Amino acid sequence: MTFSIAGYCAETGQIGYALATSSIAAGGRVAFAHWGVGVVLTQARTDPRLGPQGLALLRNGHDAGETVASLVASSPDRDWRQLAVLDREGIGAFHTGQRVSAPADAITAKHCVAAGNWVQDETVVAAMISGFEQDPFLPLAERLLRAIEDAVAAGGELDPLRSAALGVHGRNGFAMVDLRIDRSDEPVADLREAWKEWEPIMPGYIERALSPATAPATEDLEGHSKK
Repeated sequence: MTFSIAGYCAETGQIGYALATSSIAAGGRVAFAHWGVGVVLTQARTDPRLGPQGLALLRNGHDAGETVASLVASSPDRDWRQLAVLDREGIGAFHTGQRVSAPADAITAKHCVAAGNWVQDETVVAAMISGFEQDPFLPLAERLLRAIEDAVAAGGELDPLRSAALGVHGRNGFAMVDLRIDRSDEPVADLREAWKEWEPIMPGYIERALSPATAPATEDLEGHSKK
């Protein structure tokens, strides 16, 4: 019972995802990503083992379609799984098992793939694609967040949402954005607030990883004393 989207930015090479669900702390179970490799989303009756397996297949040169086919073929419980994969070229593929809770749908488009199950109707998944494509010049994280906000506006999930997540990976080899709302009555709205706080200080924290001697101090980034 989740709706999610994976996206790619051709200009920056960044990859990322956004998701929301009625389950607690889904950000740690559903989405798996690595720059230069791709994104794997595993949902419905989620099997988190499929995430690392999918990334390994992508890393070894398989495209999105081949990766989904291999994951489905190797999973005896494939009928319970919904998968979406985006490869390093921004090409997507998906699988929705026969026992995944309906309404369920998945769509691929240019540089993105979206999937949802136990959603209001199929327009929820289409709304994610539309939200992602609306302004291709925005930062990838903003495009992904708008996608799931539009999914909520289209009706979202049939059960009340409880958690949401937003992740973006770039050329530095670590997550630029890794925001998770693990338990909330308004997780997508809270994710928006977290992104508003993180976006302006993100470059400083990236610099702290790459060049700590020249990076800004914590109090300069967040306005509080260094611990």
